[in-house]
Amino acid sequence: MNDFIYLDIGNSNTKWKYKGKYYTSPTNEFTLDKLPKTSKIWISNVSSSFVVNRNFNISLVKSKKRYKSLINSYKEPNMLGTDRWLGMIASYEINPGKGFILVDIGTAVTIDLVNNSGLHLGGVIFPGLSKIRETFENFPVSNEIKINNISQSTEGGWSIGTLNLVVNGINQKVNDIKISEPDLTIYLTGGGISDLEKFLDFSYVYYKNLVLDGLEFFANNMG
Repeated sequence: MNDFIYLDIGNSNTKWKYKGKYYTSPTNEFTLDKLPKTSKIWISNVSSSFVVNRNFNISLVKSKKRYKSLINSYKEPNMLGTDRWLGMIASYEINPGKGFILVDIGTAVTIDLVNNSGLHLGGVIFPGLSKIRETFENFPVSNEIKINNISQSTEGGWSIGTLNLVVNGINQKVNDIKISEPDLTIYLTGGGISDLEKFLDFSYVYYKNLVLDGLEFFANNMG
């Protein structure tokens, strides 16, 4: 096993993989100095606020046109977020030659479709639950709600309404895709699933760290 570190810098949280183990830290508290000694750091960075220190031996990953038979649909491949690309790489490696829908639930929600030929057909992006709820900071939030209810309080109304926006957005898009692609496996990743999982109306397989796993696959096969 090599001593490389695989580092995923997100808008809210930073995660890394080192010698097969996973670690996490809030991005606003993270620095590269927190990492153990290593000969190389492979980085996926989607945070506009994090500045990479070039004093370390790093490789900053950009999305490519292809990974094996997985094809990036973007006309400018590097404009596809690396977190989405690496998540697709990991999903592809789980079951090569089989299409899938990848749902990543974090600060943003992304949904991407890859067919059985490995062609990325595109995706959608919308704000995650925490980001939507930040739009009105003075509104209280309750987790003790039922999604199909209405409420007689601001706390309940805001909690139900924001949850509905995200859950319905995910359910509708996934089920729309399933109409034309009914046999695809649905993979979920990201830390925001705990708030939503009991409201999702489709079957899925959950992997917590697909982006980090995809980063390791990328480094081993494209580096």
